[in-house]
Amino acid sequence: MSKPLTIAVNKGRILEQLLPLLETAGIQSKEDPRSSRKLLFASVCEQYRIVVMRGADIPVYVEQGAADIGITGKDTLLEYPGYDYYERLDLGIARCRVMTAAPVGYIRPRGRPLRVATKFTSIAQKYYAEQGVQVKLIKLAGAMEIAPLMGLADQIVDIVDTGNTLKANGLEARELICEVSTRVIVNRASLKLRLDEIEALIQKMRVARG
Repeated sequence: MSKPLTIAVNKGRILEQLLPLLETAGIQSKEDPRSSRKLLFASVCEQYRIVVMRGADIPVYVEQGAADIGITGKDTLLEYPGYDYYERLDLGIARCRVMTAAPVGYIRPRGRPLRVATKFTSIAQKYYAEQGVQVKLIKLAGAMEIAPLMGLADQIVDIVDTGNTLKANGLEARELICEVSTRVIVNRASLKLRLDEIEALIQKMRVARG
């Protein structure tokens, strides 16, 4: 029997929504990754192993061949460009949007760069450049919504789901930058060497996705 295919999975919301889909596809972990401190899990059928990690690390693991397959959000793939892999499938789960947001009634300042707080600096830089808007990007790790309230930024670029957090902090969503969903990426060498196994797995996930 060949060694298990290694699947790197984005922890958090994607993991929560992915596990039922994987089970429908016949891929069940021997332990529940949601309740364990472990990061590496064998599957019941022993054909796969699942490793749970931060989304930003998944393109690295897949490009370098430490993982055969990666499952993460499109926002991660856009934010960390330059890695070499195949993007093979849109699973359609963990849907959201990357958007600009600003205080309600906000008017863009003139005569100076727009100050934008975000953790998505690559996505934001590309978007504002395409709009012809000069910006000063302020990289934050989280809680973007308070940046305009504290006078740190004029606008933010962030993930928007329901918009309730924005509303609670006196902000409103403005421009849509991109729609986001969960994608399957594959190591180039793995696809050549283990084509049948990987294609079979992708087909199972495609059927489970519906």
